[in-house]
Amino acid sequence: MDTLRRIRPSNLIILTALPFIIYLFSTSRDYQRSLRAILGVENGSSAFVPGFAALAIAFTMGLAVLFFSRAHAYRPRLALTAAGLNLTAALAIAVGGFSHPYLASVLANAVDPFTSALVVKGVTPRQLTPDADLMLGHVEAWLLPVYLGLTLLGLGLFLAGGRPGETREAAPRRAGRWILGLVNGVGGVGLFFFAHVAFAAGVATTIRAAVAAYLLAALLGLVWVGLLQLRYSERASLIFVALTLALAVAAGWFLMQPRDSYVLAGTLDGKVAVVGNTPSSLIASVREGDFPGGPNAPVPVRSFAGAPEALAAIARKQDVSAALIPAAALPAGLPVLWQTELLNDRDRSAGITFAVLAIILGLLTFGGHLNFRHPLAIGSEFIVDTIRGIPMLVIVLYIGLPLSGALKDATQGALDPPNLLRGIVAMAFAYSAYLAEIFRSGINAIPMGQIEAARSIGLSRWKTARLVVLPQAFRIIIPPLGNELIAILKDTSLLSILSIRDITQRMREFQSASFLPFAPYNSAAIFYIVLTLAAASLVNTIERKYDIKHR
Repeated sequence: MDTLRRIRPSNLIILTALPFIIYLFSTSRDYQRSLRAILGVENGSSAFVPGFAALAIAFTMGLAVLFFSRAHAYRPRLALTAAGLNLTAALAIAVGGFSHPYLASVLANAVDPFTSALVVKGVTPRQLTPDADLMLGHVEAWLLPVYLGLTLLGLGLFLAGGRPGETREAAPRRAGRWILGLVNGVGGVGLFFFAHVAFAAGVATTIRAAVAAYLLAALLGLVWVGLLQLRYSERASLIFVALTLALAVAAGWFLMQPRDSYVLAGTLDGKVAVVGNTPSSLIASVREGDFPGGPNAPVPVRSFAGAPEALAAIARKQDVSAALIPAAALPAGLPVLWQTELLNDRDRSAGITFAVLAIILGLLTFGGHLNFRHPLAIGSEFIVDTIRGIPMLVIVLYIGLPLSGALKDATQGALDPPNLLRGIVAMAFAYSAYLAEIFRSGINAIPMGQIEAARSIGLSRWKTARLVVLPQAFRIIIPPLGNELIAILKDTSLLSILSIRDITQRMREFQSASFLPFAPYNSAAIFYIVLTLAAASLVNTIERKYDIKHR
């Protein structure tokens, strides 16, 4: 009965309905197919499960040794059990060789299937070429024994370097802790957050996106709250005034650069050739026929790399009869329809960007001076209020499409984040405003007397926040933090709008291919319920650990 009391009542309902759900998925072929597609189970992926399980056990048990050996929560039996499992899994990985299929799948899915020579072209799921598979085998031949050796060294130093649970650790024990933590920590992060999981690709994408977005949102939320705590000072105002003037000068310098001269030459009987590096606003004016003497109607255009190619197309007298080119490239004898001067896109974009930043910084500085608040505190408050007023889907689309495209254009393609990273950043930015308000309410709930007592014994503001305020605030805000975790887990379904193949996107793909009316949607709904109830149970466990309700 005590075990049943520990289970959330909502979870009891799911447990009651579990036999029916199992019967449904075990007897209906449509539900089996839909669940397989939604989870992201690839053909032949069962061969990868043993390797993944062995690596997961090795990395998690290596970290569990450190967890169960903490000085304030010393559990010797669990620590020794974890050490045994860690060593057994490391030995099985190094000697057994059954992790090779999974590692081959990870490598095949980590490279570009169209350009990489490591994978077989046109094969799904991806497979390594024989040469690449042989190369991976050579790497495993030394890498896996190295991991086994580091595990033996780390466990030996950690367990023999002093009594587990001691507050002051000896040097060998600290070295063993560092070895176990670094090796298993890096391996665990790579395995659970980056490596391809062929037998559950859709679930892995959803969970990874939710966890990464939640952690990043929490970090950004703490940044917004930290900026809100900044105090006003005359020195800060003068610094921001100087920064505003510097940005204004930079904007003026870019916007005052010499203009480039362009001409529209030829006739409007056919298409108009436009060349690279032509200002986009000028191309838009020609395309819409909005120029002196223009038809005030859409004009067809055709892109060319440069002026010589455009003029050659006019000379061939095919479908191109005019060209929008730099005035210096205009040949003799070609009639000029329109001539204008315009700033190039690079200087124009830089000037506008600096001008906007100068205006924003100037407004923050002016508002801070009027209200005797730090300009960054006002900026943080503005960001939080603005983000909460924009729908989540709009933020995902804005950051995922135009903003990322502008970043790619501004860096000449050097920064082109994948769609999953775009979605994670968008959701983190959106949820950071809500988490910031949660953090702020928790901090404000701490009595001022405790902060004054901490300052009276000589603690700095940073130590007061880290040792006194944040630990108590965290206990208070665990329930709303858990609620945001559940919300962000569900809202990962919005990332399907960016063609990210999470649970929702795979559900839509399968439904479009199978035309089944209910099975895909029911399967996805049931699986989301399972995920959210698992997250709710985790939050409930943390609440009981910190005794939130009976403090």
